[in-house]
Amino acid sequence: MPPFAPLVAGLPATVPFVGPETLERRRGVPFAARLGANESAFGPSPLAARAMREAVGQVWKYGDAPSFDLSHALATHHRTTPDGIMVGEGIDGLLGNLVRMMVAPGDAVVTSDGAYPTFNYHVAGFGGVLHKVPYRDDAEDPDALVARAHATGARLLYLANPDNPMGTWHDGTVIAAMLDRLPADCLLVLDQAYAEFAPASAIPAIAADDPRVIRMRTFSKAYGLAGARIGYAIGAPDLIAGFDRVRNHFGVNRIAQAGALAALADQGWLAHVVAEVQAARLRIADIGAANGLTALPSATNFVALDTHRDGDFARALIATLEREGVFARMPGVAPLDRCIRISAAPIHELDVFEDALPRALAALSPA
Repeated sequence: MPPFAPLVAGLPATVPFVGPETLERRRGVPFAARLGANESAFGPSPLAARAMREAVGQVWKYGDAPSFDLSHALATHHRTTPDGIMVGEGIDGLLGNLVRMMVAPGDAVVTSDGAYPTFNYHVAGFGGVLHKVPYRDDAEDPDALVARAHATGARLLYLANPDNPMGTWHDGTVIAAMLDRLPADCLLVLDQAYAEFAPASAIPAIAADDPRVIRMRTFSKAYGLAGARIGYAIGAPDLIAGFDRVRNHFGVNRIAQAGALAALADQGWLAHVVAEVQAARLRIADIGAANGLTALPSATNFVALDTHRDGDFARALIATLEREGVFARMPGVAPLDRCIRISAAPIHELDVFEDALPRALAALSPA
């Protein structure tokens, strides 16, 4: 076959995540508890499910390229204008387009070592150079990130608040203060995938059209539409307009658009899911404590449980839980990788986890 382009040929043959379905095919049986992907097993709004069913008959049509109705509804929801909203194939798709827009081969990009790996995947794929700083006290370190951005002349600085994979968060005032300290021509990429679960104080008071920042939101988490692949960016209109130069204009499907529009309108269901997640986080913490693990504070729909051991132990625990029918994940970089990460889930799935965890830990204990 003809060779890959040099940039692609030099990349590792990898994907950011191995999905639970792949693991289930390897196991030969489904998981009894799907607690690793931070989906919402509480499901989408019934109104969203109905809207998607009703849209099936129209699926012969391409989706509306500008997502007109959804963009306008999101603009109203966030008190901005539709030209400051870009709907895309989840945050992952939007991040890929953003990197393509802003990063030329050799350009510096700053992130935290252990933060969301899909962002890194896009940066490498477009030839950017990643510069990483360590977490501090199990949270991203805004001071170190800004300092590294100045030292490298970074084009993008990525930060998730609340954080993935640790669930920790900074007060919104800390995030807002970063903007005044950014180097020239550096854009803050603020990933807010878990914003709906966070305290109000974690959301920075930043004007929607501030050109120094782009905010990423999703319907995959609190709204329960992970399989529909739909998210959006909020930013300055001139920046948002740049997406039209590189994006797949018909990448968002019509069924997802209908579901997201109905989900956004059903804020009562969102409040229900947030309450269920809060209860699940408490139960996960209790299950962990009963087995010698400590829950980190979380403003997301998952809890990081500190094993008080090292990454090798945590990896073995994840593998043993998998054999017990529990799909879970963990951070990939030390010292964060001493933790395992458990998604909030309905009672019956947490029952499975509660039953499996002591057996998994016992299997790893010296005889």
